[in-house]
Amino acid sequence: MPRDFAPLKNDRLLRAARGEKVDRPPIWVMRQAGRYLPQYHERKGTKDFFDCCRDPETASDLTVQPIDEYDGLIDAAIIFSDILVIPQALGMEVVMVDKKGPHFPDPLKTPNDKQYQQIMDLDVDVKVSLDYVYKAITMTRTKLNGRVPLFGFCGAPWTLLCYMVEGGGSKMFKDIKTWVYQYPEQSKALLQKIAEVCVEYLALQVEAGAQVTVSVVAINCATVLTPSRLFKYSILGPESFLPQLSKLCLSRILNI
Repeated sequence: MPRDFAPLKNDRLLRAARGEKVDRPPIWVMRQAGRYLPQYHERKGTKDFFDCCRDPETASDLTVQPIDEYDGLIDAAIIFSDILVIPQALGMEVVMVDKKGPHFPDPLKTPNDKQYQQIMDLDVDVKVSLDYVYKAITMTRTKLNGRVPLFGFCGAPWTLLCYMVEGGGSKMFKDIKTWVYQYPEQSKALLQKIAEVCVEYLALQVEAGAQVTVSVVAINCATVLTPSRLFKYSILGPESFLPQLSKLCLSRILNI
């Protein structure tokens, strides 16, 4: 896909991210592309949520909607996607249930599950399996025409593991607490596997045109463990793969 993107007209967020002085704090909302906009429902139609994510044209249109609606007020666009595309790339089924949220019909139970070993053995082709996200990012950069920068994102490994074990959102997180206490080594191995996919996924988003990337840590997941155990398991989170991500992205970042 073409990489001759228009020059950036509003770089307030990028300057703030670099620690430079700006006239006001940049404004963006993580879920700014979504159901609160009437035009979102018109564009989405009867499509399933993940079908919208997997259709680059639809995803890019939904990403741009709030930029059109609040022209001049929002300083960045966030690609329309979901953190749970990573478990899907790892071979797990994830569906979006109306008025309930994401649901894993077959979550991880124990490391003795056949599914656990399949995930650990899977050689994930991150470029191919999540190609629809990269296409949506490139399309969106073109449609934005330099008005604002574009965010890419992924879920933090610990957040993703919580969903993969709990089978969806949770208030008590009983299953993931049991999992990490009973299977500490298998937990770290799976977190490492997830982290490796996340690193390549974010790097490929940058290559596709994302000017900023973030790793999403769900607050409710972060409060599951004691501080010492959270550090132990979140050590495979953003702070540990940033050096590797920077190395993969360096040449691409310099060309944005």
